[in-house]
Amino acid sequence: MQNTHTIPLYQVDAFTRIPFRGNPAAVCLLPHLLDDVLMQAIAAEMNLSETAFVMPVDNAPWAEATTFSLRWFTPKVEVRLCGHATLGTAAVLFDAVGVQTDAVTFKTLSGDLIARRAAGSDAASLRIKLDFPADTPVPCEPPTGALHALGVTAAQAAVYGTRARDLLIQLADAQLVRDLRPDFTALLTCEELATYRGLMVTAPGEPPYDFVSRFFAPRVGINEDPVTGSAHTLLTPYWSARLGKTEMLAYQASARGGEIGVRLLGNGRVELLGHAVIVFKGELSVAVESL
Repeated sequence: MQNTHTIPLYQVDAFTRIPFRGNPAAVCLLPHLLDDVLMQAIAAEMNLSETAFVMPVDNAPWAEATTFSLRWFTPKVEVRLCGHATLGTAAVLFDAVGVQTDAVTFKTLSGDLIARRAAGSDAASLRIKLDFPADTPVPCEPPTGALHALGVTAAQAAVYGTRARDLLIQLADAQLVRDLRPDFTALLTCEELATYRGLMVTAPGEPPYDFVSRFFAPRVGINEDPVTGSAHTLLTPYWSARLGKTEMLAYQASARGGEIGVRLLGNGRVELLGHAVIVFKGELSVAVESL
């Protein structure tokens, strides 16, 4: 005998005002807790960089809730922090669900994350602020295997983040970042990258952007992530120290592209600011064998 779960499902393009740009995330509004194996299977079926699973804490009515549990899965693994899927989830709660409060708290593997409505929303997109933990940059030598896989011969600097275990490599200029054509097989098999979640490559930006970046994570099933909010928890303190600024505008130079406003707060936190566009709504029907 089978039970069928019907789950409201949204797809949201995050860190963009324009549909089919930015980073797409699936957002599943859970009627009740699901098994981890099932959530991982749903994320693999969605085949996006992240699928978010959200539900109110303490069974509060959706529109009246202020606190939600939130988890994120790539097609291969659960992750501890995801920016664009959090932005997408907040957009669904504020716009489609009709949550009444102007700020919501997400209970996650990375602690409490706060999403707030922000000025600047328009008819096509919602503008949201995210309050995330900052990552601490620690200088290191740029791995030669990573440089080879990226197709570059030299780096200006390299650091890793103590929280997310991402590696950051700085190149000389933005065009070098835009022109990268990585060997993803080499990135996946590079032993020097085995201890890192992903690899971000960055450079000073061209006006109006303070810096640009790209993010590669084949080890978690994402060759290139279109716009990576969590990477900016490391990029923000890194570039703040170099540029002497606490508030900056960033661009992730993937094929889809996306803008992120960032601000280094004084309490070990960063603020990420971006637009989100809900692209479609549907229902996910999952038949599960009953015991």
